[in-house]
Amino acid sequence: MVGVVLAVVGALVVMLAIYDLIQRRHSILRNFPVIGHFRFLIEKIGPELRQYIVADNDEERPFSRDQRRWVYATAKKENSYFGFGTDDDLHKSGRIIFRNAPFPLKRKSSDDAPVPCGKILGGWRNRPQSFRPASVINISAMSFGSLSGAAISALNRGAKLSKCLHNTGEGGISEHHIHGGDLIYQIGTGYFGSRDPDGNFSIDALMETIEKAPVRAIEIKLSQGAKPGIGGLLPAAKVTKEIAKARGVPVNRDVASPNAHTVFSDIEGLVEFVELIAEKTGLPVGIKSAVGNEKFWSDLASYMAKTQKGPDFVTVDGSEGGTGAAPLVFSDHVSLPFWYAFPLVINAFAKVGLSDHIVFVGSGKLGLPAEAAEALALGVDIVNVGREAMLAIGCIQAQKCHTGHCPTGVATQSRWLERGLDPSDKGVRLANYVTGLRYEILRLSHACGVEHPALLSDDKLAVMGDGRTLVSAHCWYGVAPEITQSKQRVAGIASALKEL
Repeated sequence: MVGVVLAVVGALVVMLAIYDLIQRRHSILRNFPVIGHFRFLIEKIGPELRQYIVADNDEERPFSRDQRRWVYATAKKENSYFGFGTDDDLHKSGRIIFRNAPFPLKRKSSDDAPVPCGKILGGWRNRPQSFRPASVINISAMSFGSLSGAAISALNRGAKLSKCLHNTGEGGISEHHIHGGDLIYQIGTGYFGSRDPDGNFSIDALMETIEKAPVRAIEIKLSQGAKPGIGGLLPAAKVTKEIAKARGVPVNRDVASPNAHTVFSDIEGLVEFVELIAEKTGLPVGIKSAVGNEKFWSDLASYMAKTQKGPDFVTVDGSEGGTGAAPLVFSDHVSLPFWYAFPLVINAFAKVGLSDHIVFVGSGKLGLPAEAAEALALGVDIVNVGREAMLAIGCIQAQKCHTGHCPTGVATQSRWLERGLDPSDKGVRLANYVTGLRYEILRLSHACGVEHPALLSDDKLAVMGDGRTLVSAHCWYGVAPEITQSKQRVAGIASALKEL
């Protein structure tokens, strides 16, 4: 019996060797038949080898093993502490340092302690349905199509449990979005969920879409950090009945997202579009954009100050972002990273006296305690979490989002892979992560002697500069302390805390 097996295996190896020698596609296999296949095998499993065997706790990108471990432990309500001291380089330039107070606030923070937004969303323009977001941590835009239905369902269930907002992404509103979590409905260049049969924007279609779901605000996407300035194509094979229904498109036909909006092409047109939607819906309306052109932001702020019209909130998406597919040159080289982009934007609005009125949303690897607290201290009012939320519901950073073969069922439309993700269980984990992140940034604030992370002034937050010098974070990033600690912003935070 053993002899037969060995003979069969030997025959298969010989056949493979012959095939390798006569094929012309791979020179390695022609020169090294049979054993050359090991090279392709190692290349295929290279990310997994580096992730689990080769890389140390802080080497991996986009998220290190330590960062993922903290998210996983927090989402599962396991021990998220680290033992035997830090393995970080404490002298690395740009490192965040919170300057703890000698007499910290005597506060006992619970795991589900709320951390409200200090501003009223829609308050500047007195929108009929303006409101104060109950959470400074909310779920970033990830559409049904890029993520599976089970993943979207888990995110929305978690949003309900943690009382945070869930951005739909530009793929419309599906049945997976309606599990009790409040929504921010995103409108992209394809106008999915708000288009007529010809693909043009339709206010009637928009009204029909938002009437069927708990939509609290609307976000117009100009661009996103991972791939600003390019459109997208959802091939016919992926346009299922569910996706077609959510997006308002025909089944089994290619669906294109242009690289730019067709309703407007300049600042005046953008503001008119914002005001049209706000007038018809009564909802706060904002914009989301990656940052590249500084003049656009100064011109937009000046136009808004002059007309007293425009977006209620601005979502700044850093080039660090990216939950789906993007060309390498775009994800690596196009648009500014968040920590360069956000100061540029907030300073543009501060110069014209609008920084206290606009709600600023930050997005781009901010879903960890130190980064989230630093962003809030530098003028961000709301932190959006994307990939960190994906990690909380099971993502293992396999980096197969663009292939449709996500092994955990998060970024795929494969029924087989999706079945492994239980939305009820993962929804609880998402809620644990959001509440756990809020808990950590609140503990940081109390350790520094303030009630809210947005009150971390320039003397409480430092950055390790070059040559072992300490620099205030506000100075390091170029945001004046008087912008982030203005009387109006501080009073708004105090009011929010009193409402609890």
